[in-house]
Amino acid sequence: MEIANKSDSEKSFVYHVVRYSPSLVRDEWVNIGVLLFEASTGARKFRLIEEPKEFARVRRLHPQADEEVLLKLRDDLENRFAEFLTSPPLKPDGAINENPSWQQILGKWDDTLSNVIQLASPKGDIARDLDEEMERLYNDHVAPQTAASRVGAPGSRASLRGYCGQVFRQAQLWNRLEKSVRVAPYTFPGDPMRIDYSYRRNGTRGFVQTLSVSRSPADAKLLAYTAEHIAAKSDLATEFTAVIDVPLLPKNERHRFVGDTLRSAGIEPVPLEGFAVWVARLKPQLPVQ
Repeated sequence: MEIANKSDSEKSFVYHVVRYSPSLVRDEWVNIGVLLFEASTGARKFRLIEEPKEFARVRRLHPQADEEVLLKLRDDLENRFAEFLTSPPLKPDGAINENPSWQQILGKWDDTLSNVIQLASPKGDIARDLDEEMERLYNDHVAPQTAASRVGAPGSRASLRGYCGQVFRQAQLWNRLEKSVRVAPYTFPGDPMRIDYSYRRNGTRGFVQTLSVSRSPADAKLLAYTAEHIAAKSDLATEFTAVIDVPLLPKNERHRFVGDTLRSAGIEPVPLEGFAVWVARLKPQLPVQ
């Protein structure tokens, strides 16, 4: 495995594509995730399928695939990986290795995978940012491919997240945020939903979620339901923001539905065109790291 030459601002990464192979006899698989390590520090990101359209893609390729099993499998993989990070492998002399390399962590984790889950061969990579590179790799290897939209067509949640990421980086807030926050601890075990970003300020935890009004207005109900559960179970005060692809027009019935649904759950809708201003107001309120 070779890693190309890099500039001073770039970092070396190693990644594995995670595969689901329900039939070893047929030697067929579908990509369901990405495991990414920064080679020098061991910093890591792990992302598996989470959205309905991603599970639908798996079922198209493997009609017998059980979504409930896949959901449990995903959560089990994440829990196992987190457990191995907190239970370092032993050194040859039997002592605990307090600072295991990513190869040691991966080796221990890989030994426990079921036969239906496989890690593709490692590949070297060069990039500037761990989270940004994870997004690119996931889109390239795992996310369902969609036809190119016409010019000016409203974007998907992926494009909304991409823009939000750029604004957060330009505001130098990227490293102060949590990304892809699991909501299962606040709702019910096995809940596949993630919140795009989270931050903390003055005893309050904020959540920011992208929402495509043009493509999936019904997602407003799911976000409202989730926000109410998070607020009820959180140890901290909470606040919620939905970054939406278009401004909400009072005369548009669909827009009124989205706006009323979000506001009834205490969620502030922020159009994409006003997100940079919203971030500029937020920045002075967040603690400096």
